Amino acid sequence: MTKTELLNKLARDGEERLLLARALDRLELARKRNIPACTGFLSPQERVSVENLLAACGHPPHCFFGGYEGAERTLCAFLPDWLEGSDWQSDPELCPIRALRCTWSGGKLTHRDFLGSILGLGLDREKVGDLLVGDGTCDVLALEEISDFLLLNLDQAGRVRLKLSPLSLDQLEPPPVQVRTIRDTVSSLRLDAVAASGFSLSRGKAADLIASGKVQLNHRECLKPDRAVVQGDVMSCRGLGKCVIREVGGPSKKGRTMIVLERYV
Repeated sequence: MTKTELLNKLARDGEERLLLARALDRLELARKRNIPACTGFLSPQERVSVENLLAACGHPPHCFFGGYEGAERTLCAFLPDWLEGSDWQSDPELCPIRALRCTWSGGKLTHRDFLGSILGLGLDREKVGDLLVGDGTCDVLALEEISDFLLLNLDQAGRVRLKLSPLSLDQLEPPPVQVRTIRDTVSSLRLDAVAASGFSLSRGKAADLIASGKVQLNHRECLKPDRAVVQGDVMSCRGLGKCVIREVGGPSKKGRTMIVLERYV
């Protein structure tokens, strides 16, 4: 299959086509020169697109990494046959991810404050990974090519002055993930029924949100309320957050299906 045929098959729109074309270029570079080559930072949705591309290409050697285990935004590194993913991740000469720690005193800053300040410097989102905001600190993951620029120019977020310093990846302190466990029963494993349980909605309201394109299933927009879900699926709803289906149990005494969800708070 040619590159054009592959893009025609996989890309749903022009934006995804451009993403996949760039990924294919990096894959081709890794293959031709037998060196590691990676994408920019991918959102979870973009990662799904690249994973579909990898499957269509026969699963060439690769790894996803965002600077720490469990990162939301990750690079996809295409690997030569002489390099393992763990070795690529741990070698700063090969892995282009850098970390910076922002500190400040006084005032409360949010993820939005930092992202707005960084993008306000004219940087592309694909060059910036996760922003780990804590109490008085924010660890910024970024590509090596912009790390010095950030050190010199990221001096403020919101109205608060910042101090920046380099940080090794093994010194990162990701904030703990907070989830609320929901145990419930549903009449069926339709997306609208499970989303209603996870996001504390009526089933009709959940169906309306799905139909309006505000719900994603496994990081892909899903417009079908009757789409079946399974254990391990991830649901997200614009403005309401994210839920993971941790367990699908057997039927209750009333014939409903028992489920366990984790909702991120």
